[in-house]
Amino acid sequence: MLPDILSAQQVSDWRAAVADYVAQTPPPAGHTGPYFLWPHFDTPRHRLLKLYGNSGVGGVIRSFIHHELLLDEPEFAQLALTIPPHPHRPGAPHIDGLTPTEDDGRPGTFTVLAGVVLTDQQQVDRGNLWVWPGTHLRTGRWLREHGADALRTAIPYPPVELGEPIQVTAPAGSLVLVHYLLAHNIGGHFGTATDERRETVYFRLHAAGHRLRWREVVTSPLVEFASP
Repeated sequence: MLPDILSAQQVSDWRAAVADYVAQTPPPAGHTGPYFLWPHFDTPRHRLLKLYGNSGVGGVIRSFIHHELLLDEPEFAQLALTIPPHPHRPGAPHIDGLTPTEDDGRPGTFTVLAGVVLTDQQQVDRGNLWVWPGTHLRTGRWLREHGADALRTAIPYPPVELGEPIQVTAPAGSLVLVHYLLAHNIGGHFGTATDERRETVYFRLHAAGHRLRWREVVTSPLVEFASP
């Protein structure tokens, strides 16, 4: 978690964009719990893509990627809302991109999940992301033993030791980076109907050439990342 990536004005600009998208495709009346929208970037002038570029988020993420690799522009975003009350605790984690796969049948792997946090999530149980630390490395070992293609049927998550989950806490304006293989899930929002909904915008990002080497990436989980 990287705090203070966005200024207060930038957070306001991002939230205004989210509000406009939600107004165009609102959740059903009375809906509580998660609500997702998936805008695709069919033009370089797309509003969210411009916010991504102008805020410098891509440059921050690039600093964590191997120096010989470029970072592709995002292809789409996920607007992730959690509307209270939603008293829920996830029972198990998952890996993105296994159901559905990409059009050619390849698992929808990517390099890093980047979450731009737009509402205060410094307390737990406010729609926070849940993660299971270290599972990306344990899953990489499991895939080395069973072959990268075992990922195709490892739904919702490979049979590795999970350990205890933690909730990611972050102030508005933070950036959360999650390795593709890291076990994760969305948590509940234990607030009341008058509390602020949780808002995070996620980008699933690829280092250049990722789709051609996805088998290497899932069996060597740190290959696309900068050395510590």
